[in-house]
Amino acid sequence: MTIDRFTVDEPALPAAPGAAGWAHFRAATAVRNAVEADAYGTDELGLTAEELLPYWLDQDYAPARMFVARVGGDIVARGVYETRPEASAAVAWLSVEVLPAFRRRGIGTALADRLEAIAAEEGRVRALVYAASRQAPGERLPSPTGFGSVPLANPEVRFLLARGYTLEQVERGSRLPLPVDEGDLARQLERAAAAAGPDYAVHRWTDRTPERWREDMALLRTRMTTDAPSAGLEEPEDVWTVQRLAQEEEAFAAGPRTALTAVAEHLPSGRLAGFTELSVPAESGRAVHQEDTLVLREHRGRRLGMLLKIANLRGLAAERPGHPSVITFNAEENRHMLDVNEAVGFVPIGYEGAWKR
Repeated sequence: MTIDRFTVDEPALPAAPGAAGWAHFRAATAVRNAVEADAYGTDELGLTAEELLPYWLDQDYAPARMFVARVGGDIVARGVYETRPEASAAVAWLSVEVLPAFRRRGIGTALADRLEAIAAEEGRVRALVYAASRQAPGERLPSPTGFGSVPLANPEVRFLLARGYTLEQVERGSRLPLPVDEGDLARQLERAAAAAGPDYAVHRWTDRTPERWREDMALLRTRMTTDAPSAGLEEPEDVWTVQRLAQEEEAFAAGPRTALTAVAEHLPSGRLAGFTELSVPAESGRAVHQEDTLVLREHRGRRLGMLLKIANLRGLAAERPGHPSVITFNAEENRHMLDVNEAVGFVPIGYEGAWKR
């Protein structure tokens, strides 16, 4: 497909680092990282191709397709199409990323047209887009949640509005400088443990979930898709099984990053009430990424979120010291989790809109 001196194609995914298609995958990853850095003013959200490949190879549970736009043979943009394996799933997640120097040439439109056409062909009746919005002066478009807004004149905002998308939610990206004062962490942990009371105990592990907790972790990951604030996005339940959990953890463990997990056990029932996870790069000079954090609705109000985050941050400091920061994202209306993050020392670095059509 050729449009105004650029081409759009769907390169084959490499089966492993260095395999056929690896150069294209690395180039597309470089586009992703450059677009993120431009939006947030930092390269700390960057991931290597080796780190991303395990997620792309997980086609059983998270089917995804990647399209790229090339100018003169070089990849300058990518479009990502994600769904769920159920044929009846009504939702597709779309993403278009174009290098700043190649914008306003119709590349983003061509990629969006391709992704939306696939969604229509597959009967996906809702398209969801998460798009970073740099801060800018002027009129703002408020989130219908009542929390957060995006600059109305921003190009990505105008682009999505023109294509019929509505803003449903604003998410905040935050950064925690490391190291955090150990005395402060210890004091906060003590206060959180006192609020949680004697009915809860914290456990931690690296990478693979111990067998005794696999069923509970599958439930927690499923509930992450229903209990976390999603405004009017109507995010579908994403069901996790023990088999899926084990398969994804094996794939992740084969990559270069390490997962540090902390969980809260409800002692009277012997079941897990919440969890939090850090994704740690092998290089100590790179940022750590805070992944999912969830406390089940029936166990909230006991400061378990704080208890878990502090326990995992202390574990990170002891086991993998030297990283410059932790990066996390939260819905602007998720005041409880934002309170936890701000108390620890996270500060905002940027915002993204969650859009629906």
